[in-house]
Amino acid sequence: MHWTLVIPLKPLARAKSRLSDAAPDVLRPGLALAFAQDTVAAALACGAVRDVAVVTDDPLAARELGGLGARVVPEATAGGGLNAALAHGASVVRRRRPGAGVAALNADLPALRPAELARVLDAAAEFPRAFLADAAGIGTTLLTASSGVELRPEFGPDSRARHAGSGAAELLVPDVESVRQDVDTGADLRAALALGVGPRTAAAAARLLPAGP
Repeated sequence: MHWTLVIPLKPLARAKSRLSDAAPDVLRPGLALAFAQDTVAAALACGAVRDVAVVTDDPLAARELGGLGARVVPEATAGGGLNAALAHGASVVRRRRPGAGVAALNADLPALRPAELARVLDAAAEFPRAFLADAAGIGTTLLTASSGVELRPEFGPDSRARHAGSGAAELLVPDVESVRQDVDTGADLRAALALGVGPRTAAAAARLLPAGP
């Protein structure tokens, strides 16, 4: 199966507020954009991915991510939140290709490896709906719905439990840390850097974190 990924991105000025422990307000929008650029670039390089739809109303993000090859879907759900944006993106994808397998992917996976993403998506193809827990074991970084199956996203606090409760199968694929390591805090950013992030995140992070010994 080849998947269409739906990646939501809130306006950059409001993104990554929890990174205040590592980045001042003026730098957080640039970090959020760098995370999304490296995520989208890695996703588009994955052999299991047919295309990527980014759901955003941010003009800078739309221009930069569209330039990488993503299709930009205007959010059109003001105040609806993350799950409304994902449901909207999935519906747009399915109107164009009713039989598409759709996967919601976080925009903050700057260490994402195409081969690891392919392994997760290949495992997901065995189930009508499936999800991958984040590195903390509480949230979710990926939710899939096979052809003809509604996505039904439940992202947010405790989304691992909510997705499991909704009947989605939890994917227990080993050695796919890059697909699980989202970035909300300074500690998360350091963990992603240890895995090896994409070039845009590496450049942005170099302005924040001191070089190692």
